[in-house]
Order: sequence, then structure tokens, then C-alpha cells
Amino acid sequence: MVCESLTHTILGLVLTTLLGSAAAAAEPKLIWEAKGLAQPESVVYDPITDVLYVSNINGTVMQKDGNGFIARLKPDGTILERQWIKGLNAPTGLAMRDRKLYVADVDELIEINAASGHINKRYKAKGAIFLNDVAIGNDGTIYVSDTPMNTIWRLKDGTFEPWLTNDNLNHPNGVIVQGDKLIVASFGTMPSQGQKQEPAGLLTVNLEDQTITPLGKGNAIGNLDGLAPLDHGAYLVTDWAAGALYRVDPKGKASELIDLNQGSADLNYFPNKKTVLIPMMLDNTLAAYRLSEPDSKTRPSSKSK
Repeated sequence: MVCESLTHTILGLVLTTLLGSAAAAAEPKLIWEAKGLAQPESVVYDPITDVLYVSNINGTVMQKDGNGFIARLKPDGTILERQWIKGLNAPTGLAMRDRKLYVADVDELIEINAASGHINKRYKAKGAIFLNDVAIGNDGTIYVSDTPMNTIWRLKDGTFEPWLTNDNLNHPNGVIVQGDKLIVASFGTMPSQGQKQEPAGLLTVNLEDQTITPLGKGNAIGNLDGLAPLDHGAYLVTDWAAGALYRVDPKGKASELIDLNQGSADLNYFPNKKTVLIPMMLDNTLAAYRLSEPDSKTRPSSKSK
């Protein structure tokens, strides 16, 4: 009986140690933090030059003040050029394709030559209030959210125009293209004088017929901003108002991964490195977290937004 009791005790201690070690290993870890930015909102990776581009509002959101800029950083967070592109207004969402960097800037979509740093084109969005995030489909079509106007703009064959306006978008913020769907992270409504806070969730928009469908059960999650896909139909999202990073499963249920400060904005996720980059807009930093240990056999990610 004594031996049996001792054996159970030892097994219990071993199991507790193993579970504790596993929990510790799974805990997200801050691996670096780039300081000295100015209201960073979005980050995208350029696999050709191995640099990060970060949009900086540097002023009042939606204001045309000419203070906004794009910074260039190394993948370890070292700032190469704080104001690589300057003279923008309030740049937010970023996306890359074919050596072109696309920037949402209040009521313009700006196309920048990533090799030279020159602005190629400015696509005016007449009637837009706040172009926010940018996503590019496999065919090169570009989708841009206009959060206050409940509108998705589309750049196709050189024409930039409203593609979908619908109140069911619930103030669309983060967007990504997956196959024949546009995935939308809705912002909902923040508390202000005369109105209460209304959290929102994830939506899918059919690119053919524009049908809007809640993800899973359509659970309200928060005032969502950044959005990135995970395996098996799950997503990473940031909650700008509450300050958090969530994992959202295919049924729309959210689990908090990291408790952050308010202002957690448009993230970028590197699946091979298991690393997420989060612009902390109100802290003026870009934070890199490792969600779990990467597979030593995998190569660095070349994922662009």
C-alpha cells in the first residue's frame, strides 16, 4: 500500500511538472519591441528585400495634415529608415504585390514602387471618409475597407470604386481575401457621448454575389482591427479598444491569447516562425510575439499581407 501510494504521488508530481512545462512553453512571448514610431497602424513584410514596412499616422486619424509616413525596419525590429516615405496624411492599411506597396490614406489608395520608394499612382476615393485596411486577391484585385461608411472599395483593371455598401458590414476594418471570400473583421462601435459600445465579430463576403454571412455563430468579440488567417479555418484578430489578441475558431468563438494595451492595430502573422507583429498605435511601438516555438525545419515566412 505504501509503495502504491508513493508511486501515485510520484506520478502526480511528474504529470504536474509536465503540464506546467507545456503551459509555460505555450505562453506567448514578447521577443522584441521597436520603439520610436508615431502611431503605427499596419505592418507588412517584403520578402525580396527582407524588410518590414510600417505605416505611421503621426497625427489625428482621418486628418489631411501631411504628417504621415512609412517606416522601414529589419525583421528584428531595428529601424532602418524612420521616414522612408513621408508627406502622407494618416496612412493605415498596407499590402504588397509585384514590388508595389499599397497604402490606404484617408480617401486615397496610394501605390508605391517598393524598389525606388517613389509614388506611382494615387487612386482617389471620392466620398470616402476613412480608408482603413487593404487586401489583395490572387487575381490582383484590391479591396479596401472604408470603416465609417460601411463600404468596401475595389481596385480592378485600373478603376477604383465602391464595390459594396451595406450596414451589415458593421464598420468593416481588417480584411483578407481567402479563395472566393472576403473575410472582414468588423469594428462595431466604440463608446462615446450619446452612444454605447457595440462589439462586433468576423464576417465573410462572397466575392461573386456579395452575400454577407457571419463567421460561425456570429459571436460579438470586440472592436476588431487586425486580421490574419490560421490553419483549419481559424483566425488571429486584434481588439483595438480593449487591447487584446484573440484566436477565433471556425465557429466564431474567441479565446484571448495576449492581454495588450489599448490601440492594438493591424497585425501581420508569420506562420513558419509562429510570430505575430502587432502595431501598438497608442504606445508608438511595434511588438513581436512568438505564439509557440517554431519548427526548426521550416523556412522563414515570406507572407505578405
